[in-house]
Amino acid sequence: MKKSITYLVLYMITATLLSCDNFVDVTLPDSQLTGEKVFEDATTANAAMVDIYSKLRDTGILTGLLNGASVSLGMYSDELIYHGSGVEQGLPYTNTIIATSGITSDLWNQSYHQIYCANAVIEGVQNSVSLSLNDKNRLTGEALFVRSLVHFYLVNIYGDIPYITNTEYEKNKIAGRTPSATVYSNIISDLDQAIKLLPEQYLTAERVRPNRSAANALLARVYLYNKQWAEASNSASAVLNNPAYVIGNNPDKTFLKESVSTIWQFMPKLNGNNTDEGGSFIFLSGSSTFVALSPDLIDAFEIGDLRKSHWIREVNDGANIYYHSFKYKQHTKTDPSVEYSIIFRIAEQYLIRAEARARQGELIGAKEDLNKIRNAAGLANTTASTANEIINAVIKERRVELFTEYGHRFFDLKRTGELDAVLSLVKPGWQTTDQLWPLPETELIANPNLFPQNEGY
Repeated sequence: MKKSITYLVLYMITATLLSCDNFVDVTLPDSQLTGEKVFEDATTANAAMVDIYSKLRDTGILTGLLNGASVSLGMYSDELIYHGSGVEQGLPYTNTIIATSGITSDLWNQSYHQIYCANAVIEGVQNSVSLSLNDKNRLTGEALFVRSLVHFYLVNIYGDIPYITNTEYEKNKIAGRTPSATVYSNIISDLDQAIKLLPEQYLTAERVRPNRSAANALLARVYLYNKQWAEASNSASAVLNNPAYVIGNNPDKTFLKESVSTIWQFMPKLNGNNTDEGGSFIFLSGSSTFVALSPDLIDAFEIGDLRKSHWIREVNDGANIYYHSFKYKQHTKTDPSVEYSIIFRIAEQYLIRAEARARQGELIGAKEDLNKIRNAAGLANTTASTANEIINAVIKERRVELFTEYGHRFFDLKRTGELDAVLSLVKPGWQTTDQLWPLPETELIANPNLFPQNEGY
């Protein structure tokens, strides 16, 4: 009987989460994710949170599928060249995204769906009378982390956006846009709370549930983007001081599911599955059927860089040479799964702290952090000496370390003011206003409080 009740509640959770298809159409379903029964049992409460991670993996910004940030923002910057035949999927590469494009509406709606579900977990856990305090704290911390993470990507893609912190449908469907500075403040506040609530230890050995270090890793990135250098350095240090994370010197092991450089990752849907990224990037013969790495990216690697020889594969069709990302080396099933999609890893934290230190004049420490990454890639210490030189060296290192990972290159160009100078050379008709994507026209029609549309659309 207990198993039957558990399965029934799990079905209710899934039905509820699937029912929130659109940000402006998130009604309270009959099964009530916010209902008491789901959050009166630790098993079903955990299942609700796990389902959110499944949504993050399979839809929206963080998916490794073709519409996720790794592919779409890779095409929108100078990382990827589009070889596909679909017009809609190629819009980021051709710089022709418009307000009626399916890619922008799907990203927007899936993201706010995920935020809604995170808020439902927060409210359900808060109202629970039977969950233990430890379970309440951990689940609330995880949901706050997810809410922060999705809002962070949305604000960097769309600019001013609604910051949604509840499940009140009537209120949210007419929500106005929150200024970007306030969005950042809200993200920082949510992450500060998440860090207090999350445990330092992982719930499982596979690092698929975020812990305190995952929240600190995101907070370090948020501070870096917000030009809060001291805070970025301190948050990165909170992760780097944890002996659980090791940079390693074998690039072939970096993206394995048991990598000790991983901070947080997504487990595949089924045992034996590997990453969606592998399927999106790998091609075996001839020209790419979808995307290939750009020659500019290939040329950015120094001679002897192990990342070029281990994370990039060359495909020669007899007439032309193409390159694809080979960080993930599996694109079919294995027994068992050997690769999970890694969202945060320790290398980024070294680069965050290196840049933050350099911008504060802490040049010795900045070079030490930068050299950690270079040495792991088989390269000699940096020759940069001034603050400016070190910062430029860090940005260059980020390009060859973090390529095809969730839009890092696009966001780096944008936050450092280099977007126009770089993309105007590779994107026909590139304009400054292209740094933001348009809000979906369907959302503007349904909610006039979202006006005005981003400039240029």
